[in-house]
Amino acid sequence: MTPSPCDVLIIGGGPAGSTAAALLARQGLDVVLVEKAQHPRFHIGESLLPANVPLLDLLGVRAEVEAMAMPKYGIEFVSPWHKERTFLEFGDAWDKSMDMAYQVRRSDFDHILIRNAASKGAKVLENCRVKAVDFLPDESGAVVHAQHADGQNASWQARMVIDASGRDTFLANKLDAKVKNKKHNSAALFGHFTGAERLAGKQEGNISLFWFEHGWFWFIPLADGTTSVGAVCWPTYLKTRQNSVEAFFMDTIALCPPLLARLKDATLASEVEATGNYSYSCKQTRGPNYLLLGDAFAFIDPVFSSGVFLAMNSAFVAADVVHAQLREPRKLAAAHRQFDRVMLRGPREFSWFIYRVTNPTMRDLFMGPRNMFRVKEAVLSLFAGDIFRKTPIWPSIYVFKGIYYIGSLLNLKRTLTAARRRKINISDTAPIL
Repeated sequence: MTPSPCDVLIIGGGPAGSTAAALLARQGLDVVLVEKAQHPRFHIGESLLPANVPLLDLLGVRAEVEAMAMPKYGIEFVSPWHKERTFLEFGDAWDKSMDMAYQVRRSDFDHILIRNAASKGAKVLENCRVKAVDFLPDESGAVVHAQHADGQNASWQARMVIDASGRDTFLANKLDAKVKNKKHNSAALFGHFTGAERLAGKQEGNISLFWFEHGWFWFIPLADGTTSVGAVCWPTYLKTRQNSVEAFFMDTIALCPPLLARLKDATLASEVEATGNYSYSCKQTRGPNYLLLGDAFAFIDPVFSSGVFLAMNSAFVAADVVHAQLREPRKLAAAHRQFDRVMLRGPREFSWFIYRVTNPTMRDLFMGPRNMFRVKEAVLSLFAGDIFRKTPIWPSIYVFKGIYYIGSLLNLKRTLTAARRRKINISDTAPIL
């Protein structure tokens, strides 16, 4: 079969792939997007960041997203080691205009994005799975082979390939470039409930984070009345399971009385899903004629809901690289440097907090926030995703980190105990549930 020519072949129709397809097709490039599933399809990761909102505006889909979404104005932290709950609002961040985000059902959200890509001129092929990518020896592109659900084969010769395959990490597996994150190791159980007790008024759509002995829970209210609840746990705890995944999930919820109270009148409305250790990164962000976007490059713990934002943002910088490579080569070196900075910075800045989110000193700081040297505003800005603009949060972020380290030293025995326990937990292997 003679491959069909195209400018860009995108693997995966999630937030990263659909965003990149829309941006590049809008530039007049010949874009083919190949997605293995049929939208709408289930996906976890329902909480967006305020920094997502400007990206939705740039794509022209904000109104459509807003019509199906739950407004999210902040975060609730609940700790069994502290008497009172803590509420943080994005409106108190450094940039007061980044005051809200959305909770979305991902099946609907991703469907909006992939339809938008098609409306911009991208050729979208669903129920089509990429089987192989053969890079051409002269670095002029690649031949991509795929198979439709009916067994029919297809192939394209693309000048550029974008891997937005998410946790499938298609190219990273091909290139043996995927590396397990040795600094973090956890797994998740999750399901959807109806009838869960939510916060009142404006706070109804806020995400809630509940700590418990073996990790933490998310509680994400959706606009259709369902609530997404998930437990992110250490592998050592997951290995204690002796019953069904659903029963184990409910038993795990029972270990967190404040969450159990919110679910006392709720009904589990979905199957309980499980996913094993998922923290990883890749050895490179790009090659001569390919780019890795979003989760196809790195996946980090979802505690701060950064995944969709980092995926979509990576598509915007990727579009600049593709434009430079195919149309303005003199700008390519600068575009590459910016792409590398963005791809590495996002996971790095969030991961510093992720690695420490179960540390007792970090819990103390979250449960008793103070704004000396504007550290509260700066940390809220980071949680809002405001890490790529020129908002001057970084001196205050460094002050916050200094406060954390000093607090850890002042409670050295507790810190060492927590560090030893974490070392044991991350060195274990998550079971297949």
